[in-house]
Formats: sequence, C-alpha cells, structure tokens
Amino acid sequence: MTTFKKTLLAAAAILPLVALSLPSHAVMDSYMEKALINVCKAAKSNSVLKLKSTTKYYRLKTKTVALGLVCNGDDVITFAESYGANKTAATLQKSIGRVSITDVASVQKLNVTF
Repeated sequence: MTTFKKTLLAAAAILPLVALSLPSHAVMDSYMEKALINVCKAAKSNSVLKLKSTTKYYRLKTKTVALGLVCNGDDVITFAESYGANKTAATLQKSIGRVSITDVASVQKLNVTF
C-alpha cells in the first residue's frame, strides 16, 4: 500500500470516533432561530391567521410546533396563554389532537429566548 492510501484508510477509521466525541447538541443556524422566534411572536399575538401564515411561511407543521417549541422557558401553548393569547393557544392545543403516549426520551425540544 502507498503512504497516501494508508493515510486515507487511517483517516476513514478515525472519522467515526471523532464524530462520536462531538457534542450531541448542534448550534442552531440563524435562519432556524429567526423562524422559531417569529413563531413565538405569532403565538403571542393572539392572531390565528398570523400564526398559520408564519408556520406556513417557514414550512412548519402546527402540531410539531405545539409539541416541540419552547418560548422563553415555557412550551408554546403555555407561553401564548401567559400573554392572554387564548385563540392561538387553543389553535395549537387543537393541533395536538387526542392524547397519545410519547417517548419523552426521543422528543427534542427547541428553546428560544428573545
């Protein structure tokens, strides 16, 4: 084997180990952060039309937002209710539908503070 092939083979063997040692949480890119902040603001606005247009613009499902988004430390429904945005909170709650069993270990929440 040539030196180049040995180096390439060694790099290929080490790469998975390096990937495992990286932190499990990824840094959120600015586009996603902006999208989630805008969804939080839309939920706070008490305008169902604004909430729906914001989630549609960023191609997010209302159910996914309702189950996974955290705004200023509260889930998005509680966040909306705390600002008196009962219409948007009800829309988000309705999107969840019936009660189901969720594997909490597999759910990833996104926390946005603004």
